[in-house]
Amino acid sequence: MSEPVSGPVTVADVTDPQTKPLYNGDIQEERDIGIVIAPKPDESSQLVGEPIVYTRRWFMLTIFCLVSMTNAAQWIQYASISNVVADYYDVSTLAVDWLSMIFMLLYIPLIFPVTWLLDKRGLKVIGLLGSSLNCLGGWLRFVGALPSRFAVAFIGQSICSVAQVFILGMPAHVAATWFGGDQVSTACAIGVFGNQVGVALGFVLPPYIVPNDDNVEENMRNMFLGTAIITTVLFLLVVFFYQAEPPTPPSKARLTNKEAGKEDSYMLSIKALLRNRNFVFLIVTYGVNVGSFYAVSTLLNQIVLSEFPGEEQMVGLIGLAIVLAGLGGSAVMGYWLDKTRTYRGTTVVVYILTFVGMVFFSFSLYLDQIWVVFGIATFLGFFMTGYLPLGFEFAAELTYPEPEGTSSGLLNAAAQTFGIAFTMSMGALVSDVNTLSGNIFLCIAILIGTIVTGFIKSDLRRQRAENRQVGLYSEMVNSDVSLNR
Repeated sequence: MSEPVSGPVTVADVTDPQTKPLYNGDIQEERDIGIVIAPKPDESSQLVGEPIVYTRRWFMLTIFCLVSMTNAAQWIQYASISNVVADYYDVSTLAVDWLSMIFMLLYIPLIFPVTWLLDKRGLKVIGLLGSSLNCLGGWLRFVGALPSRFAVAFIGQSICSVAQVFILGMPAHVAATWFGGDQVSTACAIGVFGNQVGVALGFVLPPYIVPNDDNVEENMRNMFLGTAIITTVLFLLVVFFYQAEPPTPPSKARLTNKEAGKEDSYMLSIKALLRNRNFVFLIVTYGVNVGSFYAVSTLLNQIVLSEFPGEEQMVGLIGLAIVLAGLGGSAVMGYWLDKTRTYRGTTVVVYILTFVGMVFFSFSLYLDQIWVVFGIATFLGFFMTGYLPLGFEFAAELTYPEPEGTSSGLLNAAAQTFGIAFTMSMGALVSDVNTLSGNIFLCIAILIGTIVTGFIKSDLRRQRAENRQVGLYSEMVNSDVSLNR
């Protein structure tokens, strides 16, 4: 009689020819949540391995965060000093706003082919394309840093916006590819950190590097040269060190999806997502929340300077406060979700507090105390920006086993669409009516988003898959121990 199995079971245990297989049987796939179960034993069985989490996952996540950081910084650099840029290039404020909105516009049609490419080629190809375009756009922006070369600067910014399509929606996919089930929400939050840190740097550094003085041309070229050099270094890191995926999946849910050999086409995946009622509601609410953040970020210079003229550097600090508070919010959300899995309740609370923060921010501009604006903007940023990883992870739960890149892409497409609509509408109200009317417009939009959020049901498919696989594996181990006895 065989010796009983004791201690933890490893991949080597189940693949060693001298070890009795822990799992054999006809594979049956539950299509609704992607579960694989083994109803009865069979001699022609397939072995089920154990997930492995690799230390290198942190290095892969760090590279992704840094690339995302530089791309986000390039998005907002012009907008944070929009009055200086408009004077320097002798263009309208709307033209400067389009240097930011071009990121939103190009994302919408390009996310679908990029997501298809992600499904077919993996993270390595996506990383190479994203980092190379980010680098090329950075150098063109440097070449365009002369008063007569606004068109060149716009082309460089457009190329950076194409790079964003390969970067912005990847945190959930990177997290699910490299991290175990108990760390995936935290890893996604860290992935979003990179983008948020970039926005923070894009807000706070330009007013100091390019102040509104007589040296704008020299300062502008120095700023863009530094950005271009950094993006070049990151591109080389992706070329030589970035990997598409680990040798063995890191979680039960990821392992199940891989073993099931899911071969659904990209369009079938899109159709399945759009038939998911809860996910459609999430698309709308995510679009409203993040679109509002894009509008506030793009127009922050105009909003604050309309009531506090000459406070360009303070605008940068307010933008920094919004994003840094959002970093804290993202960390709290990621940790909270990993511990509690209360996706729907957390989303509702965050949305309500975002609405409260936006109302307070709207009226704080009229208190004649810019530090009050700074404090309330920090509160707003904690919840508005902290919502980003929450939306990604909630979508991954609602749509499992569909690819995380596809669900994230649809969320971001909605965010860019709402971002353009909100930025143009709010910008027109700020210019033609007053700042308060533009802010109230966003308050109403966020209130509607809060109401829609209440209709989302907490259908946590990925969590069910993880729990059932763990339970099934325990049953197989117990059964094998009993047989060996």
